[in-house]
Amino acid sequence: MPKAIAMKLEKRKEKLIPVHQFIGRQLKYALVSGVLIIVSLLIGVVGYHYIGEIPWIDSLLNASMILTGMGPVDAMKNDSAKLFASFYSLYSGVAFLGISAVLIAPLAHRILHLFHAEK
Repeated sequence: MPKAIAMKLEKRKEKLIPVHQFIGRQLKYALVSGVLIIVSLLIGVVGYHYIGEIPWIDSLLNASMILTGMGPVDAMKNDSAKLFASFYSLYSGVAFLGISAVLIAPLAHRILHLFHAEK
């Protein structure tokens, strides 16, 4: 994670942070995840609108469906639109997994830390 959004997690021998601090950390990671989702969605919406030549609302629908792994709604009419849809689909698969990982990282860290924290 870039230093600008990297957040310090407690080390193996450190105590767990209090619940209220953990909730704050989780909210920060959720905010980062939300921003990544919005950016990814914007890439798809703009690409489908300008390259796929479909209306804005249909572009949003296609981008949302691809980003969540549900599949496309509208067929692409030209080769450049088909190429965009292919690359956006590949990007979306990786982005979805990465964004999911960012979102659950604090919780997974806390659970794993419980097993290693010294009393």
